[in-house]
Amino acid sequence: MRQPARLFPAMRAHEGVWTGTYTHLDAQGREIDRHAARVVCEFPASSDPFYVQHITFTWPDGRVREDRFDGRIEGDRIVFDTDTFTGVAWESGPHVLLHLDRKDEPGAHFVEIIVMAPDGRTRARTWHWFKDGVLVRRTLCDERRAG
Repeated sequence: MRQPARLFPAMRAHEGVWTGTYTHLDAQGREIDRHAARVVCEFPASSDPFYVQHITFTWPDGRVREDRFDGRIEGDRIVFDTDTFTGVAWESGPHVLLHLDRKDEPGAHFVEIIVMAPDGRTRARTWHWFKDGVLVRRTLCDERRAG
């Protein structure tokens, strides 16, 4: 049975297909990577998982990476436990926040904020990466609704 629509309204606002550019900056603000992304955010008809994200990254040199991230409800949080990270998402008003510990990079985690434009057609995501307690990178995600 589908979870009631009143649960996680800010997160649900992101349902659909998003395309954009992810720009990675080192701690001093220098660009270290840039690639295209296609993100599909879904809320399956069954309640488990509550949230599914499919993401495809494409680099200018032709490399492609595809991932799927499932999230389950635990109290007032959406909990993730994937091959690459564990963590939680929660809402603060109309915004979505995440704290994710990397499994594929020991000692690393990032904090993300997702901000939707008032018209719902564009969004900005920022990731603040820490390794062993030190800021090492920021990721800027500029996306537009594609479907």
